[in-house]
Amino acid sequence: MSDLFSVEDKIIVISGATGVLGSAISAYLAQQGAKVVALGRNQDKVNTLIREITGTKHKVTALIADVTNEQDLDRAKLELENEFGKIDVLINMAGGNMTGAVITPEQTILDAGIDDLNKVMELNYMGSFLPIKTFLPLFLKDLKGSIINISSMAAQRPITRVLGYGSAKAAIDNLTKWLATEFCNKHSAELRVNAIAPGFFLTEQNRALLTEADGQLTKRGNQIIANTPMGRFGNPDELFGVLQWLCSDASKFVTGTIIPVDGGFNAYSGV
Repeated sequence: MSDLFSVEDKIIVISGATGVLGSAISAYLAQQGAKVVALGRNQDKVNTLIREITGTKHKVTALIADVTNEQDLDRAKLELENEFGKIDVLINMAGGNMTGAVITPEQTILDAGIDDLNKVMELNYMGSFLPIKTFLPLFLKDLKGSIINISSMAAQRPITRVLGYGSAKAAIDNLTKWLATEFCNKHSAELRVNAIAPGFFLTEQNRALLTEADGQLTKRGNQIIANTPMGRFGNPDELFGVLQWLCSDASKFVTGTIIPVDGGFNAYSGV
């Protein structure tokens, strides 16, 4: 049974590896024996992450690239090919939001910032599509592998304020299903594409929206907890199980799925 879920020696590339969730996931998978490649655009942050991950069976490799820049990614692909020859798993953690793509209670869509909306779509959608496109030849070396995208509750149940982010993540859901079919039909039934849709986790992106400076919940934070049957936010380590499953052979007949990890938020009708 342990071998079924093993990620030992799997070459796992993680974009957005220096974020709150990305760094926790990078450390966990390295501790499980994976050969983790931490991809980020900030050299100092990537180096700091690698220094903080200690006591692992395999070293964590740094890879510096902007996931929205094709030239950066082409260079990163060459580095990966020279170092490892192939990759087994790509986890697209890179993403985020911007002020102009958020519609506050006092605003309407007339106040939307078009530049920020474009940037949010580029970061979340193209920032997942371009690494998949660029690194695909490295998966085709063995004609198998696992690509894991990051969706959101805002993709499946439109959530107030986050106009740009929700739209971009809805596009990720469609991309995940489209690529799952495309790869099976044209490349290999063993090249899988799935997505995880986290519920509400406290990250640098949303902490100020969900909690006050003293740690108490904001009005929005209370609304979310009230609509989460488990009655709390998620902890980063609660993503580890589903990630390990999707990285491993335990999920080898799973593709084209969007898996909620949300404490029941997506299942709750509000009454």
